[in-house]
Amino acid sequence: MAALSLLSKNSRHRRLAFAGAGLLVLGIGGAVVWAQIEGDRGIAPVASTGDFEVTGIDVNTTGKDADEARMTGWRTATRLAWQKLWAQRGTGGPAPGLDDGTLLSMVSAVSIEHEEIGPHRYIARLGMVFDRARAAGYLGLQGGGARSAPLLVIPLLYQGGVASVFETRTPWQKAWADFHTGESVIDYVRPNGGGADGLLIDAGQVGRRSRNWWRSILDQYGAEDVVIPIARLERQWPGGPIKGTFTARHGPDNRFLGSFELTADSEDKLPAMLTEAVKRIDAIYAQALAAGQLDPDRSLNSAPQIDPKLIAGIVDKMPPPQNAARAARAGAAAAAGPGVSGAVFQVQFASPDVGAVDAAQAALRAVPGVQATATTSLALGGVSVMRVTYAGELETLAAALRAQGWKVTQGAGALMIRR
Repeated sequence: MAALSLLSKNSRHRRLAFAGAGLLVLGIGGAVVWAQIEGDRGIAPVASTGDFEVTGIDVNTTGKDADEARMTGWRTATRLAWQKLWAQRGTGGPAPGLDDGTLLSMVSAVSIEHEEIGPHRYIARLGMVFDRARAAGYLGLQGGGARSAPLLVIPLLYQGGVASVFETRTPWQKAWADFHTGESVIDYVRPNGGGADGLLIDAGQVGRRSRNWWRSILDQYGAEDVVIPIARLERQWPGGPIKGTFTARHGPDNRFLGSFELTADSEDKLPAMLTEAVKRIDAIYAQALAAGQLDPDRSLNSAPQIDPKLIAGIVDKMPPPQNAARAARAGAAAAAGPGVSGAVFQVQFASPDVGAVDAAQAALRAVPGVQATATTSLALGGVSVMRVTYAGELETLAAALRAQGWKVTQGAGALMIRR
């Protein structure tokens, strides 16, 4: 028995040694440095496309065989989901009478909550996801619906005296990842928490005020501003009630918008409480949007302040303006090739409607040195591409567009602009 006990102890030591070797990143003098982004932390968000999702559609159909019964059930579920979506949008009146082909063309996904398939019968509970861009016109929405600007979500959780965002998997992050955003007027940008998200977005980020730092973070995720839903959980005793205090905040200044409290009777009721809290916080953000309180912070797009003496020193070392402009045009022409007076660049821009296309073209034509513009790829409701002939360098074109108030991302011979 003693030998067996000793063998188990040695085996345990070997297992610990192997586990430590797998986790060891750097060992110096017995010290261990753990990787800060190791571990299973990411929770991928669902329904993040902004499409319209309708769930809980019950069907009971028949057919000459199982396939026909199932297809009939899906067509029936599509019609019922369309009527339910119309009622949820509060448009008023009966839903437009669309044929099955039109309705099916708007469905981007079907979720099967439950189904029973027989030789001639199909019983199921289904969920239908309608593509926002295709359904918006029939719902009376312009450009896919009046939604907010893209807002980065930082789900901050306080529990046990510790604040966390993506450092570990938390039930608060999961509640936001599981939230179906299709019916919300807020365009949430939800990181999955994996990779470098834990380094870029942490509990300390919400307390920073540097606009340059915030702009760098937002550019990484394609967002215009930030919302900070905060959950503070207090457990009364092990296995007992959990009191939750929830706060909706917005912007780099962590501005307060609203707060409320909920209580879960036990640990197994916590997910339901957090799901309800997410819906109520979304309602607070929707009210703030309607009141004009969610407009992107203008200071996030302000030009950085540069020392005037530094500018004067650079200008003194530059050649005369006429020679510099001539040299820039000559260099651009040489790069573009013979017979072309300017370099050709690609400019991508969001085009939710025709007005956005006209605005982007007008902005580029107003830049001195732009000789021609042509839209080579038009995607209403998506991202369009424009070919621009410009007598100058790409950096100069980007600077001119930023001066007009555009947010510009520069790539290899191309720009991405957005408001």
